[in-house]
Amino acid sequence: MTHGLSTVDYSIPLPEGKRVYFASDFHLGAPNPAASREREKRIVKWLDACSKDAEHIFLVGDIFDFWFEYKEVVPKGYTRLLGKLAELRDKGIGITVFIGNHDMWMDGYFEEELEIPVHYEPKTYDIGGKRFYIGHGDGLGPGDHGYKMLKKVFRNPICRWLFSLIHPSWGIGLANYFSRKSRAATGGELEKFLGEENEWLAIHSKEVLQKAHFDYFIYGHRHLPLDLQVGPDSRYINLGDWLNYFTYAVFDGKKTELIYDGK
Repeated sequence: MTHGLSTVDYSIPLPEGKRVYFASDFHLGAPNPAASREREKRIVKWLDACSKDAEHIFLVGDIFDFWFEYKEVVPKGYTRLLGKLAELRDKGIGITVFIGNHDMWMDGYFEEELEIPVHYEPKTYDIGGKRFYIGHGDGLGPGDHGYKMLKKVFRNPICRWLFSLIHPSWGIGLANYFSRKSRAATGGELEKFLGEENEWLAIHSKEVLQKAHFDYFIYGHRHLPLDLQVGPDSRYINLGDWLNYFTYAVFDGKKTELIYDGK
């Protein structure tokens, strides 16, 4: 989405001493419950640390390796993360979630239970006087036409309704199987640096810059921590993941840095 770029979608004032945090691709649920639970504990510990000076926290997609909301059912588990997010919201810390290609079937649970807005497409922000373009990153830029078509199918309301008719025990199990197959098929492909001229999210960012200026483009999806110059005063930051890299970004009102979460 690149329409309406002359004005931003949201404005977030940043008081002195406050910071904004960005992370993505937790893929909770993968590769198995035990490993996922240990990673979830690490993420909760990170959120605790963020809460000391966080004005806002952006979770930029693929929080879960699979997520589907039936009318009265959500996938079991993730109680530590969901409880921590509720606690941070109750403290007044802003949180925004973007869906990814693995958890695209959210449908009101985060908004109603946690008071956390969920976005399905990239959004633009003025944060402390800097302009940010934020999205998960899947389906943006050139190429990958097969996935772009598949994304339209998965996001189609009729397809979502048909899937919802499957009993959760079967539907969630089936979806988890295909989610694992998807990750196995791509292997480490998402983690290979393609060169600045071939990085599709860098290409997309440069196309957006032809329409409007942004200081920072923040994406997930690539699973590879990246910090690339895409314009004279514009940078593209990919947040990496919490399967291998444990990286996140922090904006302190002056600059945005990519940081490794050392235990």
